[in-house]
Amino acid sequence: MVQLGLIGLGKMGFNMRERLRAAGIEVVGYDRNPEVTDSTSLEDMVSKLDGPRIVWIMVPAGDPTRQTVVELSNLLAEGDMVIDGGNSKYTDDKVNADLLAAKGIGYVDAGVSGGVWGKDNGYGLMVGGAAADVERAMPIFDALRPDGPREEGFSHAGSVGAGHYAKMIHNGIEYGMMQAFAEGFELLEASKVVEDVPAVITGWQRGTVVRSWLLDLLVRALDEDPELDDLEGYVEDSGEGRWTLEEAIDHAVPAPVISAALFARFASRQEDSPAMRAVAALRNQFGGHAVKKVGG
Repeated sequence: MVQLGLIGLGKMGFNMRERLRAAGIEVVGYDRNPEVTDSTSLEDMVSKLDGPRIVWIMVPAGDPTRQTVVELSNLLAEGDMVIDGGNSKYTDDKVNADLLAAKGIGYVDAGVSGGVWGKDNGYGLMVGGAAADVERAMPIFDALRPDGPREEGFSHAGSVGAGHYAKMIHNGIEYGMMQAFAEGFELLEASKVVEDVPAVITGWQRGTVVRSWLLDLLVRALDEDPELDDLEGYVEDSGEGRWTLEEAIDHAVPAPVISAALFARFASRQEDSPAMRAVAALRNQFGGHAVKKVGG
């Protein structure tokens, strides 16, 4: 039986464990939450796995992931392998891989898409690493990916770092797609011609060129709240949109849609935009256009 140690049993990690177990893979999970963990510590988790081991990290990107890799480098043995399935920046992967390689431990980076729906629908996977390491972990990847042809839900993108790079670009595209749907929704809402906005968007689900899973999710949200009045228009970003734009700048690749989508998220967090106050002041100065005074 294939075994896997899985670190991080949050929303995605917990569901991934369930999908893997349903496919017959033995999963030993570790999480600081005692209600979901299968082991008391990383050391305990490693001790429950037969060698050569595969351990999948599913914790927040940045320091939490880097610290976990360091801890595992002192617990695992030569011939073992680590998979980072979080949203790490691709430049972190070489550092992690080199640290583990010094002890004979393999490393694969895996971009994972699917969110909370992945348990039932499967996860889109983009991985980077040596061909032998990827092949060794293929039973795990096959259990996680969607049903159907492997190449439609899984890609070996290249060497270490390529998986997270591919996921970074994927998320940048996602930013732009979501922003386009959001702007379309707002235009429909503002129109005095369209009387049933949810009906229009629902009607796009079949036969139109904009049909997609994101559209399906928007329809679901409108079913629950037809005017989305229960939500504040405040949107965070995971960091991958920013990294995508950094790459666009480095490679001189125009990315106006993704940049606009990211900047729209920044604008959503400003209750009163200093920039727009400056625009209002300038319009008043050169054209005498009316302005709204604070408290007016």
